[in-house]
Amino acid sequence: MLNYCLYAIIVKTKMESIITMAFFELRVYEIFEGKKDEWIKYFNDKIIPFQTQKGMIIHGAFDVLSTDHFSEVNKERVMNTVDNPNLFTWIRRFENLAHKEKLYKRVYESTEWQEEYRPNVAKMINLNTVVVHNLSSIEMSVMK
Repeated sequence: MLNYCLYAIIVKTKMESIITMAFFELRVYEIFEGKKDEWIKYFNDKIIPFQTQKGMIIHGAFDVLSTDHFSEVNKERVMNTVDNPNLFTWIRRFENLAHKEKLYKRVYESTEWQEEYRPNVAKMINLNTVVVHNLSSIEMSVMK
């Protein structure tokens, strides 16, 4: 019971931080096979201008080339590199949770998004595998 209570306090404290403090959103997308070049062009030419015009703060977008997995085998550090030809990631910044909710509404509930952008996005990324990490900067982080 004590561990559960401590966990609940930590989660509550972290969520309160997101509500009141600036944070980042790291989004990871799985791109459909053979669609990466088309996706990157569409993202650069259409998504970034549209979302920034709506107020989104986009810190960066990245073509994921590979992922390194580390483990320890017989007390030796082992790195296994896996190609990720269909992954894409990007980072946005929000002032607080209310700011995120306001911008989500402005972007994702807009007629332009619903009628033009979302149908095109759905042709290029697997919407069932989208992962979004909400990140809080630590003291020594350059990104704040």
